[in-house]
Amino acid sequence: MMNKAAKIYIAGHRGLVGSAILKNLQNKGYSNLVTRTHKELDLVDTASVAEFFAKEQPEYVYLAAAKVGGIIANNTYRADFIYENLMIQNNVIHQSYLHKVKKLLFLGSTCIYPKQAPQPMPENCLMTGVLEYTNEPYAIAKIAGIKMCESYNLQYGTNFISVMPTNLYGPNDNFNLETSHVLPAIIRKIHLAKAFETSNFEVIRQDLQKRPIEGVDENASESEIISILRKYGIVKNNDVSLSLWGSGKPMREFLWSEDMADASVFIMEQRNFGDITASCRDEITNTHVNIGTGVEISIRQLAIAIQNEIGFKGEIMFDTDKPDGTLRKLTDPSKLHALGWKHTVELEDGIKKMYAHYLK
Repeated sequence: MMNKAAKIYIAGHRGLVGSAILKNLQNKGYSNLVTRTHKELDLVDTASVAEFFAKEQPEYVYLAAAKVGGIIANNTYRADFIYENLMIQNNVIHQSYLHKVKKLLFLGSTCIYPKQAPQPMPENCLMTGVLEYTNEPYAIAKIAGIKMCESYNLQYGTNFISVMPTNLYGPNDNFNLETSHVLPAIIRKIHLAKAFETSNFEVIRQDLQKRPIEGVDENASESEIISILRKYGIVKNNDVSLSLWGSGKPMREFLWSEDMADASVFIMEQRNFGDITASCRDEITNTHVNIGTGVEISIRQLAIAIQNEIGFKGEIMFDTDKPDGTLRKLTDPSKLHALGWKHTVELEDGIKKMYAHYLK
């Protein structure tokens, strides 16, 4: 159990998971929490990270910082994704070892698993097949992070644990249509489509004021706004329709980010590397833990559920000329359940909470 006064560093505290972890720790009474914005500390900069650890000497570290994005960003900025994520991990994990951090939690992603992985995906299918091409650089970086934690534990006796969350959504999510993941992107698109459907340009302009799309903000002309909406699949002929990427057939699993934070804090408080490797025999490997629900839904079904919540009446279509990505990515959370934790927020309730958050 972590002492409530222990110095805890949350790397990536402004992100989707990091902000939820920070909130969870605050709610549980942890009083010595250390954070740095990207401007204050660039985790890619080795010298800066070394200086930070030497000065702050954290006892526990949550490594939730990463360069993340959806299928377009992952495929477009391949060099950025592999370089920045490797550097962030290498710097934070190595400095945690050098400065004798008691425990570190490294957050990865289930995209580490092969494209043709068995479904649901158990931890032991890691590195048994070819990765999905569109996010291969990001996945390779995360696999390296797992193996770095595992290797430092085996060689140096550290207590570094890797967890692999499924697709996350929740407060502080990214709604930038150029870089967002599927669930927040669909929520925003359907929100805009409903406003367009009712010719409510005031709502659209309010949305663009907070989050311009490719430089188009609330001051743009009506024709410019219609043009950028069309580019992102929102079109008005007789009625308003919305076109989404792919066939709508891929199945995805979604976990509420505050559930993810609770799982992360639970593992840091209650479990150690030895608990996770207790069943290992000759070789200690596959030492990461899936964090998921074990429940999946198709992108088409997800879009319909969001449409029903928001009240958009138009047709939702799917552009099969655009890529689908992996067809199924369902985690096997058996190891997590055996460690003593299970999710609490189901997707239907999560969508309601997510849209309410977006409206705020």
